[in-house]
Amino acid sequence: MSIIALGLNHRTAPLSVRERVAFTTERMQHALGEMLRLPQVREGAIVSTCNRTEVYAAVGATGEQEVLRWFPETHGLREDEVRPYLYVHHETEAIRHLLRVSSGLDSLVLGEPQILGQIKTAYAHAGEVGAVGPLLNRLFQHAFSVAKQVRTDTAIGASPVSVAFAAVSLAKQIFGDFNRKTALLIGAGETIELAARHLHSHGIGRMVIANRTIERAHALAEPLGAYAIALSELGEHLHEADIVITATAST
Repeated sequence: MSIIALGLNHRTAPLSVRERVAFTTERMQHALGEMLRLPQVREGAIVSTCNRTEVYAAVGATGEQEVLRWFPETHGLREDEVRPYLYVHHETEAIRHLLRVSSGLDSLVLGEPQILGQIKTAYAHAGEVGAVGPLLNRLFQHAFSVAKQVRTDTAIGASPVSVAFAAVSLAKQIFGDFNRKTALLIGAGETIELAARHLHSHGIGRMVIANRTIERAHALAEPLGAYAIALSELGEHLHEADIVITATAST
């Protein structure tokens, strides 16, 4: 039995490809069940964010090839549509890769803290369907410990860093005063929530949150004094925005 890490990220694949292989929360358990039914896959976990989709698995002799075939098939894609963007790490390199990812060293914004929470969520989802056995349990627990140690022993977490923080900081450099500006946020996930809170704390004049599920947009907008709209209304409001931040799996 060996450990593999297989996937693609912001360095190896364009957004158009990453969107097509992302796993929604709703699909995650079904996908894990599919993967566990592969003959040579004994354990598995899936990490899926806007910047990466990765499979960590404990496999037998032909397990790697089974996962390589399954990964595009489960998204209704051909192997040749995905394979050029994939990386595969084995054993020590697979372990090293997860340690780098969980510590924020492989992120789009170096040191961003959200990825550790996303990996913990992936571990929890896998555990709920019985996909975590002794090998992946040790691997992920070690990754959590190392990520914590990296933040404790280095300066990587000294400043607040995230894609959301970087986006708002860039807008601040461009506009300076936000008081008379309108921000349009597309999506309602963690990145947009962080961006909305950063904009609110910087005194944004007006904020509009667009999401496919209007109820989720309202839930995020109300505490921040923002306006919520459906994604279908986007065209009516785009011209009003000075700042547009998008973080959604929708194409």
